[in-house]
Amino acid sequence: MAAKHWDRKDLLGLESLSASEIEFILDAAKSFSKSSKTFDTLKGSTVAFLFSEPSTRTRSSFEVAARRLGADVLGFSVAASSLLKGESLLDTIKNLEAMGVDYFILRHEQSGVLEPLAPLTRASLVNAGDGAHEHPTQALLDLYTLREKKGRIKGLRVVIVGDILHSRVARSNIHGLRKLGAKVTVCGPSALIPAGIEAMGVSVSHDLDESLRGADAVNVLRLQLERQNQNLVTSLSDYFGGFGLTAERLSRSPGCLVLHPGPMNRGVEISSEVADGPQSAILEQVSNGVLVRMAVLSLIQGWRTRRGR
Repeated sequence: MAAKHWDRKDLLGLESLSASEIEFILDAAKSFSKSSKTFDTLKGSTVAFLFSEPSTRTRSSFEVAARRLGADVLGFSVAASSLLKGESLLDTIKNLEAMGVDYFILRHEQSGVLEPLAPLTRASLVNAGDGAHEHPTQALLDLYTLREKKGRIKGLRVVIVGDILHSRVARSNIHGLRKLGAKVTVCGPSALIPAGIEAMGVSVSHDLDESLRGADAVNVLRLQLERQNQNLVTSLSDYFGGFGLTAERLSRSPGCLVLHPGPMNRGVEISSEVADGPQSAILEQVSNGVLVRMAVLSLIQGWRTRRGR
């Protein structure tokens, strides 16, 4: 049954959402695509960013989304904050909340850090990536792009290739794709596939060429070089030879849509010819990210308004 309205203070992940809640967000994002105007949905609200890891697309698109909805945006640098003096994340949130912040968009290196904090705040928390746990709005924009390009998600065959072990994007995508009825294969070298991932309802492959046969879409993950501290791949050239998405590989799957969450390591996990080619929807993902994040913020604002927050 379709959701009638959003009934959550926060967005922490897709694992806890129902299929109807996910579709509700995608439908709300679609409604924003029909207009380029600004809105006053968040007028009088303040949105703060707490990012302890780097970000270009996620932070920038959230900021664009918040401003288009009429919010005030608080420029906040974790690197210049009291977090570096030992203040807890909760104390930082509570102090900024006391100054009138209504929304926190958070990225943190620790998996699962937000779940215990959310019930302790009046402000709404939106997960912009926590460790290797989840990145819900990235998965939502991937789902939105896939639905727009393919017309549906149910029954599609989707390959997620690359560094699955360290990827919060992969986990959120798996939750969302499986809930909406897609068939998912994760593909990568054995060292980058987490043990027991089959329990999430996916197939596992170590052969990209085989995985691409009959695939409707391939989501190419960045090889997270900053997390590779155990020599999990022999060399970047070997990785590209085995799991890089090249034009030759993709030519055998002419109907396969190419996605990438960014940033791209060209020549490591994807060739420039593919990234900039006709089957690529990578820049459309970036554009759709603003719509999805507008949808998330506006739906949460609806919840806050109904409860007099």
